[in-house]
Amino acid sequence: MSSVSRRVLVLGLDGGTFDLLDPLAKAGDLPFLAGLARAGARSVLPSVYPAKTIPAWYSFATGRDPGQLGIFGFQEPDGGPGRSHIVRTFRPASALWDTLSRSGAKVGVLNLPIDAGYPVHGFLLPGFFSTASDTFPRALRSQIEGALGCPYPGELPVFRGRDRSAWMASATRAVEQRGRIAALLAQRERPDFLFVLFRETDRIEHQMWSELARPVDAIPADLRRFWQAVDGACAQVDRAFREGGSTTLTFVVSDHGHGAVRSDFLTNRWLAQEGFLKFRDGDGLRGRRWVSRAILRSQRYAIGRKLGKPVAELLRSKRFAPVGRAIGGATTFEETAPQIDWRTTLAYSYPVPEGIYLNPYNPDLTPERRAEVVRELSGRLRRYPDARIEVLDPRTIYRGQNLDRAPALLIRVDGMETEPFMDFRYETPLIRDRPSFFYGTGTHRMNGVLIAAGDGVRAGASLGAPTLLDVAPTILEAMGATPAADLAGRSFAGPLGVRP
Repeated sequence: MSSVSRRVLVLGLDGGTFDLLDPLAKAGDLPFLAGLARAGARSVLPSVYPAKTIPAWYSFATGRDPGQLGIFGFQEPDGGPGRSHIVRTFRPASALWDTLSRSGAKVGVLNLPIDAGYPVHGFLLPGFFSTASDTFPRALRSQIEGALGCPYPGELPVFRGRDRSAWMASATRAVEQRGRIAALLAQRERPDFLFVLFRETDRIEHQMWSELARPVDAIPADLRRFWQAVDGACAQVDRAFREGGSTTLTFVVSDHGHGAVRSDFLTNRWLAQEGFLKFRDGDGLRGRRWVSRAILRSQRYAIGRKLGKPVAELLRSKRFAPVGRAIGGATTFEETAPQIDWRTTLAYSYPVPEGIYLNPYNPDLTPERRAEVVRELSGRLRRYPDARIEVLDPRTIYRGQNLDRAPALLIRVDGMETEPFMDFRYETPLIRDRPSFFYGTGTHRMNGVLIAAGDGVRAGASLGAPTLLDVAPTILEAMGATPAADLAGRSFAGPLGVRP
């Protein structure tokens, strides 16, 4: 029998930011989220850096920073140069629901980006990687799909402009289905702790931030309907969760914020230009030059901007991808790794775009020389004339025993309005006139969101300056559990008014 002090629901909005939520709430599109904020407390919630889905949600789950987890992005090195694999779990670290589960609390986790469920006192339905991922219990997915008469929603497909209507309908439907699934599980299982993640919010913001950043009455109707569906799904889950017992607390949390992306910084191209990365042919990727020049020049003209997107989408399709590779040549770091001179290269960026790594395959990189290279890299990056580049030392912004997996340096360009990339698609490092048809118009920011309301929460309470790392110890303390001593985060349960 559980003896928790209160039950806790966490609604995760991937990429959520008050820069978007506040105007939509003021326009009446988010009645539930707006009401929750009025009844409780809210705060901007700074993310970890890099502010990416996997390290951020894993830091939220565990209360441990990327240096403790050894997780700094979506990918981690896997063998030789240019090889990596997707990070698929935070384990062996313990999540807050693992601590609660061991204490006898019943827990539920829905749509966290891990590759498979694992035993807990409750249920775990993974998301992001595959709709075929193992759940816990194993039969949970089929039971849910049978009860609702629809498949469990997976990750949205790659966006293509010609499919906008269908893509937006799919995103809205996925949010509604996830809300129904979470509400059903809340009613059926009566968990003491429930985490539900809506990933679609981040995908929409990446692709369509320029439209979402307009005055609300100019935002397209399909985008407003999507956010209305998000609000409705959150309300549905909250109602169902509160039916399971009194003394409840609801958190709305995002892993990071979002904002406009204006430029690209090709870190490996800069490293090659500065002599830190060297190709065996002395230059590398000569055949790519005419293609990159043609792409950038085409964007100066209306016809080029109009045709760029459909042509790019065609060449990235399965049928025409070989044609695209034949025309454009190698561009990714994986494709170009065989052309790099690994015996003389000093540094490269891979597999974390915000990271610069020292080359472990260079026999001349002694510890003394490594320190010298890091100092030289830091100085040149800070003096870069065309962009504002912050240089962050992982050993000063993180703690923990896994810093040996960290890049030597992390960079943040133009306050994250310029996005770092690892590839060689253009011949110059900084691309100010960014061809938006390749990606979208939004990228991550540090300013996530926190809303907390429920029994004991003081309306308008001042929470100080909480960060994403502080949420796990706060939930544990609010539920009567003791946070582990090695957590990087610190509880704000006291200011929130929910200490047991």
